[in-house]
Amino acid sequence: MQLFVFVAALLASATFTRWVRNFAIARGWYSVPSSDRHIHTRPIPRLGGVAIFLALWCIVLLGQVAGHFVAREFVFLNLTLKILGPATIIFLLGLIDDFWGVSPYVKFAVQAGAAALLFWNGFGISRLSLLAGYPHLGWLVGLPLTIIWVLWITNAFNLIDGLDGLAAGSALFSTLVTCVVSILFHNEGVLFLTLALAGAVAGFLRYNFNPASIFLGDCGSLLIGFLLSAIALAGSQKAPTVVAVAIPIVSLGLPILDVAVAVIRRFLSCKRLFDADREHIHHKLLGRGISHKQAVLVLYGVSACFGLLSLFLLHPATAAATTVLMVVGIGVLIGVQQLRYPEFLELGRVANRTLNQRHVIANDISIRRAADALQLCATRAHFCQILQECLEPVGFDGFGVYLSSELPAGVEVYPFSHAGGSKLQFFWDHSVTSTETNWSLSFSLLSQDGNRLGGFSLYRKDTASPLWMDPDVFTATGFSRAVAAVVEKKLDSWFVKSHKEQVQLPAFETVGTVIGSRVRQPIIIPTSS
Repeated sequence: MQLFVFVAALLASATFTRWVRNFAIARGWYSVPSSDRHIHTRPIPRLGGVAIFLALWCIVLLGQVAGHFVAREFVFLNLTLKILGPATIIFLLGLIDDFWGVSPYVKFAVQAGAAALLFWNGFGISRLSLLAGYPHLGWLVGLPLTIIWVLWITNAFNLIDGLDGLAAGSALFSTLVTCVVSILFHNEGVLFLTLALAGAVAGFLRYNFNPASIFLGDCGSLLIGFLLSAIALAGSQKAPTVVAVAIPIVSLGLPILDVAVAVIRRFLSCKRLFDADREHIHHKLLGRGISHKQAVLVLYGVSACFGLLSLFLLHPATAAATTVLMVVGIGVLIGVQQLRYPEFLELGRVANRTLNQRHVIANDISIRRAADALQLCATRAHFCQILQECLEPVGFDGFGVYLSSELPAGVEVYPFSHAGGSKLQFFWDHSVTSTETNWSLSFSLLSQDGNRLGGFSLYRKDTASPLWMDPDVFTATGFSRAVAAVVEKKLDSWFVKSHKEQVQLPAFETVGTVIGSRVRQPIIIPTSS
C-alpha cells in the first residue's frame, strides 16, 4: 500500500505539472532572465509548486476516503490537516510572491506565523526530549526554536532553487531518509505524508531536471521546505532524542549548509542578509567551469551522502553518532574550503593571525623600540644597524630612503647603495636589489615644520610567508617621524664628507624584541659621520 501512495502521488504530480506548464505558457506567465543571478537563458514558467500542492491534496483526500486501508493510524484531522493547513498558508505566500513580489520582512512574518500555528497544532520542538530530565521545554523556549527551525529549512530550499532540479532533487533525498525512519519507528501517519510528498516531487522532477521546462517557483520551494521542516517535527514524536534532533539536521545538510554559508559570508562582507547574489554553492560550482547538469549531479551526490550518513545515526551507540558528526564536520570544512569563498579565506587568515598574535605583538614592540633607538642615531651605519635589527626578524629584506633633493656628486653613501639620483637603499643581503623584491610599503618623510623630506620604503622578497605585524604601526608609533627626524638632522653631516677611513664596528646589539636568534658578523664602514 505504501508503494501505491508513492506511485499515485507521482502520477498525479506529473499530470498536474504538465497541465500547469501548458496553462502558464498559454497565459504568458514566464520567468524571464532579467539579472546575472538567473542561470536560464529563455523564458520558463515557474508555477511548479501548484502541481505539487494539488497532487498532495489529491493523495491526502484519497487517503482519507480509504483511511483504514492505506494507513491504520492515519487520522486526517490529527496529523495531515494540522500540517497541510499551515503549509497552505506558505503555498499562498509563495504564489503571491511569484506574481507580485513580497518583501522579505513580510515573508518572514508570515512564515513565522505558520510555524507558530504548526507549534500550537502539536508539532514543535518543545515536544522533543532535547535535555535529560526535561521532556517538555515549554512554549517560551519551544516556540522560538520551532520558528527558527521552520524559517531555516523553508528558506533554505528557496535559496538552493537556483539550478534545474536542484531543490526538488535534494528534497527527494531528504524524504527518503524520513521514510526509512518512519518505517523503523512505525510512524504510519508521517510515512503516508512523506511518501505523498516524495511521489509529488518525483513526478515534478521529470519536467524540472535540466533542461527544465518548468520551475518550482517560490510557491513550490517554500512549500517543500516548510513540509520537510514540519514532517521532521512530526516524525520526532515517536523517535529517540538523537534520531529526533540529529537525523533531520544531517539529512537536510545541503540546504542547511547553504543558508549558513550565505548568512556568515554576508555578515562578514557587511552586506544585507536579504540581498540576492551569485555566491551560493551551486553558483560557485558553475564558476569552477563545470556544466549546469554536472553541478546538479555533484550536489545530488552531496545530498545522498548527507542522507546516508544520517541513517548511521539510527545506531544507538554514542561512538557511531560521534563518528558521523565528525565525518560531516570534516566534510563540510573541506567542501567550503574547496569553494574558496573570499569571506572564509579571510576568516581563516584572521584566525591564523589570532593564533600568532604573540608574534605580532613582539614585532610591533620591536618597531616601537626602534623608533626610540633612532633618536640616538649618529651615523649611517648605526641607522642601518637599528633598522636591520628591527625589520629583518619581521620579514623584510631591506629598505630605501628617497630624498627630495639630489645628492652631491662624489659623496660617500656606504653602507647604503646608491640606486641613482637621490635614491638610497640598504639590503641585509647585499646581492638583492629593489627590482628583485615582490612587495614594498612606502610612506612620506616630513620635517617638523611639515615640509616634504622624501620617502621611505620597506622591501620584501618572500610574499609566501605571512607578515606578522600591523602595517599602521609604522605611522602610529612614531617610527616614520623618527626616521624623518634622523634624515632631517643628519643629512648634511652624512653626505658631505667623502674621505674613507676604514674601522671595524663591534657586532650588532639587539635594539628591539626579535623572534629567533641571529648571528651577525662585524662590518667595515667609513668613519665619516
